[in-house]
Amino acid sequence: MAFEPPRRLVKALGETAPGGDDWLERLPEAARQAVALRESTVERVQVPGGRSSLVVLVRLPDDTPAVLKLAPPRARPESERAALAHWDGRGAVRLLDAAGPEGVLLLERLHPDVSVRSLPEAKSMLEAAGALRRLWVEPPAGQVFETVAERTGRQSEAMRAGADAEAAPLVDAALAVRAELLVSPPETRLLHGTFRQSKVLAGERSPWLAVGPDPVVGECAFDLARLVRDRVEDLIATSSGAATTRRRVKRLAESLEVDQERLRGWTLFRAVESGVRARRVGRLQDAELLLEFASWL
Repeated sequence: MAFEPPRRLVKALGETAPGGDDWLERLPEAARQAVALRESTVERVQVPGGRSSLVVLVRLPDDTPAVLKLAPPRARPESERAALAHWDGRGAVRLLDAAGPEGVLLLERLHPDVSVRSLPEAKSMLEAAGALRRLWVEPPAGQVFETVAERTGRQSEAMRAGADAEAAPLVDAALAVRAELLVSPPETRLLHGTFRQSKVLAGERSPWLAVGPDPVVGECAFDLARLVRDRVEDLIATSSGAATTRRRVKRLAESLEVDQERLRGWTLFRAVESGVRARRVGRLQDAELLLEFASWL
């Protein structure tokens, strides 16, 4: 079988590494080796798939359905492996082999085409929030995960460098709120890192399970912040978008017992960071939506 990377993956990796590397070039052979190592039968490559990995649906020799996920080093697959091993299926997809080849994860098969985003908006938020809560556990001893301070520090440098005059006031506000939030975080938990509705898939042993973490260690409000702006295009399209966003911040903060102002602050930072990054790589419509959303906060 030809393991051609989906166009979405090629485009996304081109945005994150404009200079390119040879990972995509080596990907078809790496996928063949991963399949052969497991003596698996390939069903199909998941399309359109994700923006940072190749997902191959396979069956193991005992006919167990599974997923082979191949990701480049810049996507931190070994960090994902460590987080999934620590969660051990609690709220997240189960890692079937903790010691696979570097950059290759063998995962339980969920329903890849059914995410919580398929539910009506209110129900999808409720289910997504419940899935996220289960992930917030104490980090493992001797953890090797990036911290919220480290990740947002890198992002802050890129924001300063990439902000134009129009975005500068929002960038200044985002950087100021980050500095305040890092002074006294209320807790330290293992976080999903890139949680949103599309990262919660239907499963057999549990109705909804999280996938695709980019784990980080820090306070829960940072993790919840990305969920606040889910379906941002729908929020922008309504005249009540700003009021709906503020109500969403309040409801999510109360339901998951995080400080409302801290959630608002991290939502602002993450929306501005994503907006500036989108503009930098030429996704101008996404940038416009995200920066308008941030202005409501």
